[in-house]
Amino acid sequence: MAGKGTPATVLLTKRKIAHTVHTYEHDPRHESYGTEAAEALGVEPARVFKTLVAEVDGTLTVGVVPVTGQLDLKKLAAAAGGKKARMADAGAAQRATGYVLGGISPLGQRSRLPVVVDVSAEQFGTVLCSGGRRGLEIELPPADLVRLTGATVAAIAG
Repeated sequence: MAGKGTPATVLLTKRKIAHTVHTYEHDPRHESYGTEAAEALGVEPARVFKTLVAEVDGTLTVGVVPVTGQLDLKKLAAAAGGKKARMADAGAAQRATGYVLGGISPLGQRSRLPVVVDVSAEQFGTVLCSGGRRGLEIELPPADLVRLTGATVAAIAG
């Protein structure tokens, strides 16, 4: 990984947070980045979380949900204290986070966005989320993910 750190991995190292970096060869033909990661790494899919950027009442907000589920926009809006949510424009998500689609990490984003992590993360000792590029996953305790992102924990997966 020397010379290949991302803002997410740099943040974890700087804060001395125990984590494991997993890499795999991304296949651009695969339909789902998250399920591809679970399959490539031999990890239970419910432990792999995807990072989705939505707009809640006009404010970009991050939802972190298991790859086995979908982001429930109504539940995200409620958890973020808003009324309406819709998926953010891909360009806006990439500009705000500093990451490309399929590699958006909830950690180390360019702009600090509100984050909501699905409650299902709490049932695992560790979870995996994008490390900031396609083919790079970070494994860490969910409590550290929540603390570092300042996340709210709520049932947002449908």
